[in-house]
Amino acid sequence: MINMKKRTAIKPSQSILIRVTAVILAFITSSLFIALMGHNPLSVYSSMFDGAFGTHYRIIETLKVAIPIILASIGIMIAFKMKFWNIGGEGQILMGAFMATFFALQFDHLPKPLLLFFMFIGGFVGGGLWALIPAYFKEKYDTNETIITLMLNYIALKWITYLQYGPWKDPAAKGFPKIANFSDQAILPKLFDLHIGWIITLAIVIIISAMMKYSKWGYYITVIGESRDTARYSGINIKKTVISAVFISGGICGLVGFIQASAVEQTLSVGLSAGYGFTAIITTWLSALIPMIIIPASILFAALVKGGSFIQTAFQIPNSAAEVLQSMILFFVIGSEFFAKYTLAWHKKERSIK
Repeated sequence: MINMKKRTAIKPSQSILIRVTAVILAFITSSLFIALMGHNPLSVYSSMFDGAFGTHYRIIETLKVAIPIILASIGIMIAFKMKFWNIGGEGQILMGAFMATFFALQFDHLPKPLLLFFMFIGGFVGGGLWALIPAYFKEKYDTNETIITLMLNYIALKWITYLQYGPWKDPAAKGFPKIANFSDQAILPKLFDLHIGWIITLAIVIIISAMMKYSKWGYYITVIGESRDTARYSGINIKKTVISAVFISGGICGLVGFIQASAVEQTLSVGLSAGYGFTAIITTWLSALIPMIIIPASILFAALVKGGSFIQTAFQIPNSAAEVLQSMILFFVIGSEFFAKYTLAWHKKERSIK
């Protein structure tokens, strides 16, 4: 007989081991799927690795995908630590990009360092304010933040679409619904063939990691996530902490929009977020909410994206096959949450004596 028992505590190393095991099982299961398509799973995985890391150019392209996933994951992680389920990364990315674009288009006469600084602040504030909407309703009316953050994604998307087809439409685009490209003043420079968004990302990972581990603010977030009653009895201002943490969570996601608009797209478009806000949810769980683990987890998913594109040509495998791999990992990682919270105990059923 199997009994389910709730864990009182779990070490970070155990939590990571459970999730790594889940990823391994996902790849094993995906291998069966690949074999059913008539391909050698080892050859496909080898080609995916080559497509993601086989050359210097491919490594740079993989890192370009990893950077927004890492940054969005860090932002979402802060909210998840409090059990505030921020599913609105996509919208926060777009609104951050919107604010950064406003400065890029309206103040392109400014010196480059100053303009980029204003775009950075604009991106952070844009994403942060967008995240404050569900935080306010959560604390004021105890609404479901999952639904509100999710719905705000579509409002942000339609807002950018409106700008692209309406007031911000580039007159020089010959009728094509496109926002004007940024001037050179508004484009992030490169370092080692990669835009300096990677430096911003590493700096934020280190800062947030230190704040979560050593600051009073990080301690408050952890206590609120474990028990609001305990936080309340400890004298923690829950409302203030939640509002500030969710603002920073959305702000960091907004910085993804700033980096993507400035360094990658060099304009604002509806496809700028590219699903990074949703992918970040997976990598955040995969990392067990540990900032430094987010980096390898995000690089793994970036490799799946770039490697998946490569195997389409090499093996004539549709893009949906690569998406199946990501879905498998998501399924197993979510399933691993059960084993992180509960343990199974085997007991022999005692026979009743008549």
